[in-house]
Amino acid sequence: MPTTLGQRWSMDFVHDQLSNGQAFRVLTVVDNWSRESPLLEVGFRLTGASVVEALSRVGRVTRLPACITVDHGTEFTSRALDAWAWENHVQPDFTRPGKPTDNGLCESFNGRFRDECLNKHEFTSLDHTKQIIEAWRRDHNHQRPHGSLGKLTPSEYAMAHKVRSSEMTEL
Repeated sequence: MPTTLGQRWSMDFVHDQLSNGQAFRVLTVVDNWSRESPLLEVGFRLTGASVVEALSRVGRVTRLPACITVDHGTEFTSRALDAWAWENHVQPDFTRPGKPTDNGLCESFNGRFRDECLNKHEFTSLDHTKQIIEAWRRDHNHQRPHGSLGKLTPSEYAMAHKVRSSEMTEL
């Protein structure tokens, strides 16, 4: 169990479609401690290389975790992600095959994401989809209190912990 921000993330994919029936995928990434989502990557075809590109982009603006929980999907077992994890000192933690409960926090996040975003919008294009999903991610991180976080938003929870950590360091 993580005890601070950025120790463990979880990743998974969610599938949906545009109003014309064209399928798209969303790579969902959530910090297991703060419940913040550093990334929701949308695309028609997301490969292991796409996952690496998205994680590298996020890694330029936030500290990468020590560990990421993933299932055995081809994107997560790819050579590209394996090499990226090695180079960035991130340990992949694979769930047991057929056990989505091993990644329960991400599964819960995905259910909330589907209920609050995907099921409420009719997406007309990939760009339209990206705009709506990014707005939802920001709202989730900065506006939505979580009962499990003492009714703080994920960003408030993370900030409160940073303040407490720096106060403890000063003692």
